[in-house]
Amino acid sequence: MTVVAAEIGLLPAKPVTRGYWAGVGRRLLRDPVAIAAACIILIIVLSAIFAPWVAPADPYKGSMLRRLKPVLDGTYLLGSDELGRDMLSRLIYGGRLSLFMGVFPVVCAFLIGSSIGIFAGYVGSWVNTLIMRTVDVFYAFPSVLLAIALSGALGAGIANAIVSLTMVFVPQITRVAEAVTTQIRTRDYVEAARVSGAGPLTIIRVHVLGNVLGPIFVYATSLISVSMILASGLSFLGLGSKPPEPEWGLMLNTLRTAIYVQPVVAALPGVMIFITSVSFNLFSDGLRSAMEIKQ
Repeated sequence: MTVVAAEIGLLPAKPVTRGYWAGVGRRLLRDPVAIAAACIILIIVLSAIFAPWVAPADPYKGSMLRRLKPVLDGTYLLGSDELGRDMLSRLIYGGRLSLFMGVFPVVCAFLIGSSIGIFAGYVGSWVNTLIMRTVDVFYAFPSVLLAIALSGALGAGIANAIVSLTMVFVPQITRVAEAVTTQIRTRDYVEAARVSGAGPLTIIRVHVLGNVLGPIFVYATSLISVSMILASGLSFLGLGSKPPEPEWGLMLNTLRTAIYVQPVVAALPGVMIFITSVSFNLFSDGLRSAMEIKQ
């Protein structure tokens, strides 16, 4: 556990104040890479939210006479897919499912894993050992294989894919939360609060949460890029979304036979997955640096 704590570092020992978060904001604004990544993410998110007004065509309407048109065809800005549907519209609408399947499992895992890890780290003793050894059983499997195995066992579908991805990330976040909480609970201000008669819930709410949620949150944001890739992989394998729903991983699967006919069009969903994942990763790195987690 100490290895995980050493990798992610800790926030300052004193309780977090407004001045600290203001400093985080200033340092983040001075990071051009993080700001650029945040802008790209914002554009993708807004495009997905306002897809009915942004998309130039119906993403479900196709034409066999216009199938696999090239980029800048004149009719279609980014070409058309194997059924003659507008690729730009499907990429915009596909951001909805891809972002949802990438972000929502991490949010659920953050809530569940943080609760379990903070409880285990604060209580300690045999309770900590029991919880963490159980978590290690899931943590021992590679994320890709565990996600595929769980999705295969639960069955294909978006809901089951989200459950599978959540179960993949809960052990990882739990380990980070437990490691950070174990370090925080031995700090002087926590001991002083305990000696003064404060109850466990009060100590966790006032003195622990403010110092542990930051590192856990930053680590969770770094998992979004992994989650998007895994979610797209599940859809590619037929374990996530189903046709005719626009989803980037599923679009890669349906266009794989067109790679020799229109390679640029076939690669567009993969480009969107790459850009979004890298943007989340770069923003997470900038946020980590701004919060001075690395020592």
